[in-house]
Amino acid sequence: MSEAPAADAAAPTNACPECGGHPETARGETLCGDCGLVLSEYRIDHGPDWRSFDDSDTDPKRTGAPLTRSRHDRGLSTEIGRSTRVKGRKRRRLARMRRQHNRARIASKRERNQVYAFTEIRRLTGALSLPERIRDHACSLFRSAQSEDLLRGRSLEGFAAAAVYAACRIARVSRTVDEVADAAKATKGEQTTAYDAINRELGLPVGPIDPAEYLPRFASELDLVGEVERRAREYVDEAAERGLSVGRNPSGVAAACLYTAGRDLGVGVTQRDAADVAGVTPVTLRSTYQQLREE
Repeated sequence: MSEAPAADAAAPTNACPECGGHPETARGETLCGDCGLVLSEYRIDHGPDWRSFDDSDTDPKRTGAPLTRSRHDRGLSTEIGRSTRVKGRKRRRLARMRRQHNRARIASKRERNQVYAFTEIRRLTGALSLPERIRDHACSLFRSAQSEDLLRGRSLEGFAAAAVYAACRIARVSRTVDEVADAAKATKGEQTTAYDAINRELGLPVGPIDPAEYLPRFASELDLVGEVERRAREYVDEAAERGLSVGRNPSGVAAACLYTAGRDLGVGVTQRDAADVAGVTPVTLRSTYQQLREE
């Protein structure tokens, strides 16, 4: 039989220095579970602050919503709730307090513009099925444009739509100008003017749009199989090498590559369907298709 290991070798490295017991950490203190020796005392508890103001609520909840850039006050303001149990004079008093509180939340015209624009940005990102990171980045871009005094004489709706489109361009999320303009309250001209101002004054890190960004979404809308999308990516790479995508609408190039790949694999997709998905005319799609077929 092998000999038993030494006692000091078997003891854990973080054992109690007095009795060799196992330390336990609770409420910011580390103490020995055997002899009760306090090894360290740290008064700051970094755990969640579980609170519940309802006596009948046995399930505590983390109070307060997280900070967000999609609110003009970062979500720090409070709200006076409504209750059907309050009647008479107290109910009228709470209604007056709620009205004055809502007025006090917006201290200037600048904040009022932010409230309106951020509401429009949240509506746009929801209509376009965009993630929260796009929404928060668009709100940050609008705030930066407002700080640079770019909104003077221009529409708030146009800058809200331009901020959403710019955030999509930076994050390489495939959304065309027409798609954003169709869901926005501003016209396409207002959106384009606002985007040019943001891109010029803020120096956005955007480059040419890669037509490959549109392929997965267009292929899904046209109900094309994976082999067609793979062949279309090869055509996109070929078009980039031959310089066919320079100066052309990237969504039109993507649709033309999908149409060409569908023709090669015998998938029934028409030029009209592919052009409608990309928001271009069949003439534009046909021009790219003919150049791809050239030797």
